[in-house]
Amino acid sequence: MTTALGDTLEAQVTAWFTDDPDPATQLALTNLRDRARDGDPAALAELTDAFSGPLSFGTAGLRGALGPGPNRMNRVVVARAAAGLAAHLLDHGHAGDRVIVGYDARYNSDVFATDTAEILAGAGLRPLLCTQHQPTPVVAFGIRHYRCAAGVVVTASHNPPHDNGYKVYLGDGSQIVPPADAEIAAQIARASRVPVAGLRRSDDYHRLGDELVEAYLSRASALVAGSSARELVWVHTALHGVGTEVVTRAAVAAGFPAPHLVEAQAAPDPTFPTVAFPNPEEPGAIDLALAKAVEVGADVAVANDPDADRCALAAPVNGSWRMLSGDELGWLLAAASLADGVRGTYACSVVSSTLLADLAAAHGQPFAQTLTGFKWIARVPGLAFGYEEALGYCTDPAAVADKDGVTALLRVLALAAGLKAEGRNVTDLLDDLARSFGVCLTEPLNYRVADLALIGDAMARLRATPPGTLAGEPVSAVDLARGSDELPPTDGLLFTGERVRAVVRPSGTEPKLKCYLQVRLPPDASHDLALARAEASGVLARLRADLAGALGL
Repeated sequence: MTTALGDTLEAQVTAWFTDDPDPATQLALTNLRDRARDGDPAALAELTDAFSGPLSFGTAGLRGALGPGPNRMNRVVVARAAAGLAAHLLDHGHAGDRVIVGYDARYNSDVFATDTAEILAGAGLRPLLCTQHQPTPVVAFGIRHYRCAAGVVVTASHNPPHDNGYKVYLGDGSQIVPPADAEIAAQIARASRVPVAGLRRSDDYHRLGDELVEAYLSRASALVAGSSARELVWVHTALHGVGTEVVTRAAVAAGFPAPHLVEAQAAPDPTFPTVAFPNPEEPGAIDLALAKAVEVGADVAVANDPDADRCALAAPVNGSWRMLSGDELGWLLAAASLADGVRGTYACSVVSSTLLADLAAAHGQPFAQTLTGFKWIARVPGLAFGYEEALGYCTDPAAVADKDGVTALLRVLALAAGLKAEGRNVTDLLDDLARSFGVCLTEPLNYRVADLALIGDAMARLRATPPGTLAGEPVSAVDLARGSDELPPTDGLLFTGERVRAVVRPSGTEPKLKCYLQVRLPPDASHDLALARAEASGVLARLRADLAGALGL
């Protein structure tokens, strides 16, 4: 009998319910189905979207809202992903090889990780399953440390509480890139033809305890052993994520004092109750850390995102506390690395500031620009340091071929303590860089949408009628989708003028259209930093307004 769902959706729901091993999502599916049958339009819309197609597996792995259906994160989707990954590894000759599996503290992360380990073991691989939640960079470290063929981290990083994700690395320690993503996706599609109950499982896998963390901490603390200054008052927030324990242990192991913790955000909590979004970049996310910094008279405050692969720095600037931009912290860490004589290629993504190229050149080191994401940055040959404006920093690429918020934090502490010993602070170093390379201001302009079609429409409008001027300056437009000798094709647009620069692209992990703005003045126009920054700020405001008008959002 036909219902409000229609015959096709009714059949899909029934088949999914039968295949689902999780009573919680079975109950949620039953509730949605019954409400939809009774004419609830919200329930019907949710159910239709949940069964609109499989959750896309790409270079970022999987990421989506928790719930029943193939377009959600749940035990069925994760089991199929694990089976697809296993088949891919077996096809590439990795039978019997190790695969490390870690997870954060979000809802069901531990369950998804255990399912993954059981299915990998059932396929003839040797999973190493973390026995408790860990920061993503700790698990990424374990790939090379244990000579694994691959790694999986169940995490949605800084996404909202109702999301979860599935991040995949290969044996070089980096996140997957084409063609591996498409090959794994094809294997997942094949695995989806088999009932989940038919996937072979085994509990014959190794459980990794504190030995993984100890090995990581030994490596991390050695990174700052060359600096002697350790006097520092600092605040840390984990934003309800998994970073507090490892960060505190890392700092103490490296000889720094323990942090003043933002207690309300120190323990893992998948509801993220004190923030609207658990991302240090979001307005208000680090307000509690700034208040704590003022309370204790801190020199710096440092925030990690929930899986601790990102790092944000706040410091007193002209008498008031503010969080530095991701570019500013990237400049500081790169400048410190170059000053320490670290040789190799310095890299950042196309959406990050252009200043790093000049910094590297001034020290006789090569520079590389990549597509967005550490799956590209970490693969730069001879990488010494890489960063992305979204608070991601790769400071020890030989050990962790990904962004690492813990080792970045240790580098921050060493830099801040060294400057304090000289009677200086991070603001003074930023001023030095501005005088040498010119004032550079960067700013994100983001649009979070409920309807993803709005993003596609905005990109189409911008491609069809790109602005010829921004902030009163003529600009040239480059469609990054066409690719170049330096960059493979990607969905984005780059606008460049004499002093202004803007990149526009859809987010790969969130329902956002992201714009990356830069205004840069030459050194000879930056002698008076206050005047130069005021001028650049005015240009940035016009750039923001002009680009917003061109987007029509």
